[in-house]
Amino acid sequence: MEQHESTTTGSAPEQVGLSFLTVAHGLRERVDQHMLAVAGLSLSRTKVLRALAGRGALHQAELAASLGQAPRSVTQIVEGLERLGLVARSGDPEDRRRKTVSLTDTGRASLAAAEQAGTHALRECFGALAPQQLATLDAVLEHLDSALAGGKTG
Repeated sequence: MEQHESTTTGSAPEQVGLSFLTVAHGLRERVDQHMLAVAGLSLSRTKVLRALAGRGALHQAELAASLGQAPRSVTQIVEGLERLGLVARSGDPEDRRRKTVSLTDTGRASLAAAEQAGTHALRECFGALAPQQLATLDAVLEHLDSALAGGKTG
């Protein structure tokens, strides 16, 4: 992974936070690019396929809600996935405006390839850390996640 240019000169929470955001953004881009290169799927498209694989066929509005995204954004992703044959959409006989989205066999295979590519990219990046560093990072991330879930920042 390319080393990011540090804008921090100390350990103040906001400086460390900005550094974390920079590294996290770079990591996300690296994983996304690797998944695109190897499996032809972005992280956002993979997330949609993963939701369908885990929950089964869903109405587009339910899919958007489960992903925490705007319905229009999910509709655009689903349309692209449908063009690639990775999902199928069918109409609701009771409401023509509602579409049910389901994963195709091709979609399942593409999802597996994308997840494998993502795992490879993450192992490549985090595999450079010593076991103790991984354990420390895991504990810090768990603490941050709990703080965010509780609405606290410190």
